[in-house]
This record gives sequence, structure tokens and C-alpha cells, in this order.
Amino acid sequence: MFRALQVVLSRGEIGAGLALPGFVSHFSTASKAQKLAGKVAVITGGASGIGKATAEEFVRNGAKVIVADVQDDLGRSVAEGLGSEATYTRCDVTDEAQVAAAVDLAVARHGRLDVVVNNAGIVGSVARSPLGSLDLADFDNVMATNTRGVLAGVKHAARVMVPRRSGSIICMASVAGVLGSVAPHPYSVSKAAVVGVVRAVAGEMARSGVRVNAISPNYIPTPLVMRIMAEWYPATSVEEHKRIVESDVNEMEGLVLGPEDIARAALYLASDEAKYVNGHNLVVDGGFTVGKAPNMPAPAP
Repeated sequence: MFRALQVVLSRGEIGAGLALPGFVSHFSTASKAQKLAGKVAVITGGASGIGKATAEEFVRNGAKVIVADVQDDLGRSVAEGLGSEATYTRCDVTDEAQVAAAVDLAVARHGRLDVVVNNAGIVGSVARSPLGSLDLADFDNVMATNTRGVLAGVKHAARVMVPRRSGSIICMASVAGVLGSVAPHPYSVSKAAVVGVVRAVAGEMARSGVRVNAISPNYIPTPLVMRIMAEWYPATSVEEHKRIVESDVNEMEGLVLGPEDIARAALYLASDEAKYVNGHNLVVDGGFTVGKAPNMPAPAP
């Protein structure tokens, strides 16, 4: 039977006179299915970069989205552009009360919460000073947003998801948390800690039917990354900074990583297609972290 079906497919006869009940209709509709239909998501840092791309991808796939950010004008613009399926709320993730309020807004407005994407992050100082001169105040600031803010998002997502015994929590990490020497130390440590948060809580959450995963993107020319490039390569142009990100820090010949690629990774982890994926760090880097670190600028004396 399988061999006969192969022959039929090779001749292009399906849909042209051969009747296989349900065969054509199944594949013609599957590509159009909305993977998050009926789901509600909160996305921190949703006003720009990866967060914005994720909000757009989620709405395209049927979700209702709370765009949470501190960039009020950008956040409102993103929500307005997405129409009635999106709402903007101000949320500084270093303030736990604001994280809790964003989660509660989703439940109050839509009656449920299915997905939280803890995406908000900062880079802090991009000065590559020697380790002996590390600014611990800057470190504390970065950790407050990138790690403590993520943990607050996980905590309050769990608060409403566990009673329903369902949900997907996604935490944005980075290749900087997997491979050393590719970002300032505070940022690298904060992102490694995000992966640690996922590993620490995934087992407990699994017993309540809630999944917790991380995504570790490679460099993408987002505003945050372009700021790093401007500081590290001050004598070169914006175009050259973008070329460095898209070409030099890239293992995939002929392909460029964009925010939309990370949004699709988040879509997978948020969807029922990933129903048994838990405690995982999904590295989206084209193989970058299995190679060697690039020739980054040496620390200042």
C-alpha cells in the first residue's frame, strides 16, 4: 500500500481524479491552522526586537497577547498595530508587583493565561574592562532585569498556570550563557543563570502540567546588539556593525538569523506541538556555540 501511494504521489494523481478520503483535505488545512488559537500570552520586552516579533507571530497564530514593556510609545504602537488581539501594559520586570499585574491583566481580560515569554533584558555596560575592574553595581543591575526579572515572570506564571495544570513558560537566554567571551561578563552570567532557572524549576512544574523552557539566540542586529557593536567597534559604520553580526558571527552560509526566527522557536515551545518538551534550552545559533569563539576585541588595559 505504501509503495502504491509513493507511485501515485510521484505521478501527481492525488486531487486529479484519485479519491483518497481525508488525505488532501488534511494537508491542505494543516498549513493554515493557527497553532495558538484560543491561547493567551504575556510577552515581556514585547515592544521591540525579539519580543515584538514574537508578539506578531503569536497573534498571527491565533493568540491574544499582552505586550509588556517599559517603552510606552513603542509598546502602544505595537499593540495598536496588532489590533484587538493585543494589549499594551507598562511592566518593569525589576518590580515584582508590575510582573504580577501583567499576569493578572491577562487573566482579567481574557479569563486565562497559557503562555508567558520572559523576554525583557538589558546588556548593561558594554565596556570590556578587565575582570579585576568589574563593576558589581552594573552586574547587580543586569541581574535584576535579566535573571531576577525572569524568575519573577516564572513565579507569577506558575501562580496562575499550576491551578489550571497547563501552560508554557519560555525564558529568553542567549548564546552568551552557553559560550564564554562573546558578551560582557554581567550579561553572560545573567543569561547562564536564566538557563539555570529553567533547569531548577522544570521538574516541579512538570508535575503540574506546566512546561518551562529557554531559548538561546545567536547575535541578531536588534537595538541591544547594535549598541554593543557601536561600543566595541567605534571606528566602523552601522552597516559594518550589521555585517559583523549577520556574517562574521554566523556559521550558516547564505542564511541570516532574524528576530522572526526566534519568534518561530517561541511559537513551537508555546504550542501543543511541544507538549513533551520541558527543561530544554533551545539554542538557535546555526552551530555557532559548537565552534570556537570569534576574535572579539581585547579588554581595555
